[in-house]
Amino acid sequence: MIHHVLRKMKAPALALSGLALVGTAAGTALANDKEVVVGFAVAQSGMFQPYDAEGIEMANLYLDELNKRGGVLGHRVRSVIADTRSDRVEGAKAGASVVSQGAKLVVVTCDYDFGAPAALQANRNEIIAVSLCAGDPKMGPAGLGPYVFSAGMAGQSEGVKAADWAFTQRGFKTAYMLTDTHVQYNSSVCAGFEWQWEKLGGKMAGKDTFRNGDPSVASQVTRMRNAIRDDNVDVVMLCTLLPGGATALRQIRAADIETPIISGQAMSGTFWMDSVPNLSDFYTIQQAAVNGDPRESVQKVSKLYADTLGKEITQPSVFGIYAWLDLWVKAVETAGTFDSDAVLKVMNGYTNEPTFLGPYSFTPELHIQDAPEQVIVEIQDGKQAQVILTEQGESLPTNLLYRISN
Repeated sequence: MIHHVLRKMKAPALALSGLALVGTAAGTALANDKEVVVGFAVAQSGMFQPYDAEGIEMANLYLDELNKRGGVLGHRVRSVIADTRSDRVEGAKAGASVVSQGAKLVVVTCDYDFGAPAALQANRNEIIAVSLCAGDPKMGPAGLGPYVFSAGMAGQSEGVKAADWAFTQRGFKTAYMLTDTHVQYNSSVCAGFEWQWEKLGGKMAGKDTFRNGDPSVASQVTRMRNAIRDDNVDVVMLCTLLPGGATALRQIRAADIETPIISGQAMSGTFWMDSVPNLSDFYTIQQAAVNGDPRESVQKVSKLYADTLGKEITQPSVFGIYAWLDLWVKAVETAGTFDSDAVLKVMNGYTNEPTFLGPYSFTPELHIQDAPEQVIVEIQDGKQAQVILTEQGESLPTNLLYRISN
């Protein structure tokens, strides 16, 4: 089953029609032209390839558009790439490789655990690094160093939004939580949900864990079914990612558990849903919706991607890097230099800076969005049913963002 889902996930493989990736990804500079290098230390193979693939394309799409406008500070942008192979040791090597090629910005994998080794290489060399969409706030000053950012949103913010919507909008009162322990992101999402659920006065009937590679979650499903029966659970919070998330979800629904299930952005998209036939009452918290997002600005970027690459976006996590790169370019232009410290000073001063995804803010302590605009996407019968836009939230406390016990 896992291999079946993983094959489905190969759909967003790098498309080269209309957008080349390396050397020409941001336009081929003439021999005498000034250029600046952006390095990609990302997964071109292995488990995280499906998560990184479209993000790489989206980043290079932005850089292509930038070069059409003349580049930045009179420099055309050239991108170089090194494969992390979805491996931490290889990630460090990939990071070192792009740094050695003169990168002024390093883009790393869409995950804290697997993106951190490459980001550390950039930080040690005082080069700004950004994860395509890591959801753990430790992808930043507190976890890796002052030069590290994430283009995504904190997983905790996804969990907080899920709890708030479930309790206040749907009237759910009793929850059950199932956490995939494979990566930190999953724990962050569930930490946010539990924090907000308790704050609202909701009841937590039970909590359980599994690992993404588990071929069977039969014991967890049994415990969940018992809690639903005995405690009248009316919502399940599932904190996981593909491919194991789809495996667990299929087994839950196969056990005739029809309780509404909410999950984070890592379980968004419909390209994998053939593995869970006729999936219904499933909801994901996302920074944007691939289709049906009510914001014209998001629709515009989706159309640009589709028109350029000849295919639709499948994963909404890719939008963040487009917005982040625009902020980086503005900071470079404001600073008048590519010097990391000067650029960092500008970016750390951003407060509700406009982007096509809504306002972005950074501080010297936090380099990820902890209260962004979000959408809730409803799935019925294996198809997207509706998209609900929610407002920007309130900043989250430090102990929640870093999961520190009081």
